[in-house]
Amino acid sequence: MAHPYRIREIAAQAGLSEATVDRVLHARGGVRASTVAEVQQAVADLDRQRTQLRLNGRTFMVDLVMQAPARFSAAVRGALEAELPSLRPAVLRSRFHLHEQGEVAALVADLDRIVRTGSHGVVLKAPDVPAVDAAVRRVVAAGIPVVTFVTDLPGTPRAAYVGVDNRAAGSTAAYLLTRWLGPTSGPSEPAVLVVRGSASFRGEDDREIGFRGVLRRLAPGCRVLDVVDDDGPVELVRRVRDALEADPGVRGVYSMYAGAGGNAAVLDAFDRAGRDCAVFLAHDLDGENSPLLQQGRISAVLHHDLRTDVRRAAHVLLQARRALPGPISARPSDIQVVTPWNMPSATW
Repeated sequence: MAHPYRIREIAAQAGLSEATVDRVLHARGGVRASTVAEVQQAVADLDRQRTQLRLNGRTFMVDLVMQAPARFSAAVRGALEAELPSLRPAVLRSRFHLHEQGEVAALVADLDRIVRTGSHGVVLKAPDVPAVDAAVRRVVAAGIPVVTFVTDLPGTPRAAYVGVDNRAAGSTAAYLLTRWLGPTSGPSEPAVLVVRGSASFRGEDDREIGFRGVLRRLAPGCRVLDVVDDDGPVELVRRVRDALEADPGVRGVYSMYAGAGGNAAVLDAFDRAGRDCAVFLAHDLDGENSPLLQQGRISAVLHHDLRTDVRRAAHVLLQARRALPGPISARPSDIQVVTPWNMPSATW
């Protein structure tokens, strides 16, 4: 495996011993395929962070641990790597532990491994469940600060939460939806679909609380049907079609969460059923939602600037390490309502 890096740099990036990395690089055998893949990924990460390796400031290794759709994880990863050079004179390098779906045990294993290998800080997006909370406590007890990202774990000793006010985001979605739907009382009261994941993410729970609260106030007769997206686009199409058959009044969608191809799958289900979707609200102006918004298939996207968020997360970790002055504080990220007519020139 050709590369310009020292073994200790690769070992630090991979979270492996130098002996293991040496064995992989020289193809000596006796190494699991998953370990070989970790070394290969570490070299690829170092390639992307090459500018950081040439700097001479104090170096901090940060771990990004996430359970999220691959499109969102890729966007966060890209935003973090783009922001690393702006944090000089400190030098930040990052390792990535990204899961699209899967068991909580995999996230806990990542966090416990970070305790063993060491880190200067963790940026974490994970469900709010006891096993994850306990793992976060172990990480913090080991002297490693944790920043929760996009979705919070308020019962843990994390240093700060960075992201939008999710309850306000859900409330905003309900406000916009009622304005687009028009009259919501009378003989044909409308219904809306709420698409969410199956995991216990505090962020999604807060979005739904905000959404339902404002919807009850502004459109008390509007019905809400929940659809869970956790088994891929094909299954999601079936679930949405079942919901449309069950309720002929469905005219809108609030997508709090959708995996790869999820929002396109929801729209496909409307098309197959010959039904009109009067308003479709989604989160995250990423590589999948941007084309749908440009095409007018999505009405609006609730967007927050990821580069600003990851920069704030990095600042919190540096403050926790006393590499930056000042008390740690975090305010919610700004929520931008993006339509086809005000899309940023550069998106995720």
